[in-house]
Amino acid sequence: MRSHRRSARIQALVAEQAARGGARVGVVDVCTAAVAALPVGGAGVSAMSRTTTSHPLCSTDTISEQLEELQLTLGEGPCVDAFLHGSAILIPDLLTGAMQDRWPVFADAALEAGARAVFALPLQMGAISPGVLDLYADVPTVLDTEELADALAFADLATLLLLDARIDERGAPVDGALADRGFEDLGGHRAEIDQATGILTVQLGVGIDEAFVRLRAYAYAQGRRLAEVAADVVAHRLRFSPDAEPRRTDEET
Repeated sequence: MRSHRRSARIQALVAEQAARGGARVGVVDVCTAAVAALPVGGAGVSAMSRTTTSHPLCSTDTISEQLEELQLTLGEGPCVDAFLHGSAILIPDLLTGAMQDRWPVFADAALEAGARAVFALPLQMGAISPGVLDLYADVPTVLDTEELADALAFADLATLLLLDARIDERGAPVDGALADRGFEDLGGHRAEIDQATGILTVQLGVGIDEAFVRLRAYAYAQGRRLAEVAADVVAHRLRFSPDAEPRRTDEET
């Protein structure tokens, strides 16, 4: 119950942020709302994948923008480790010797950019991870238990938004998919998307990352929501094949 209340509160903060901007809800609103709610100076999201090129998606200020670009360019940093290991990387102070040894190039570059603490939270749904939410502070900072739980809730919401809609360079949906529905609708489809991706690993004989790429690519090509395509796969109305285009099984009868 407490987790549900937290999620509802975070959703309300992000919805209010989007309303102030007069736009549909996007991951940039998650970043902005997170900065307002947590003891951090900025936030950014990078879209990441093991099979396609990773790239910065949005950021709230120039420092967070630099941090996203630095990590993806250098191939090291909290963001990269959070994605590879699937766990939060919390760095209260980049100036410590351990951090200098762990990321010798990134740590110095991040300090020069103006960051002192960095918190990288993987965006995850089951085995699927479409990216990472990065938070930074310009002074040594420790997130307490409640603050970390809020940060994870922001990351969870960013995951839902990234999985469900095509995203432009600002982190906002480009097809209006979120205009007439709420966050609860997004959350309700998480298990189904995860289940559909698992089915495709069997049908296509590929790993979970490639299966998700194929699922999302089909949704884009057909101009459909990812959740709708996932529902068809789970209900066996749509079948993928390694040697042919996906076909609708309900068209055979």
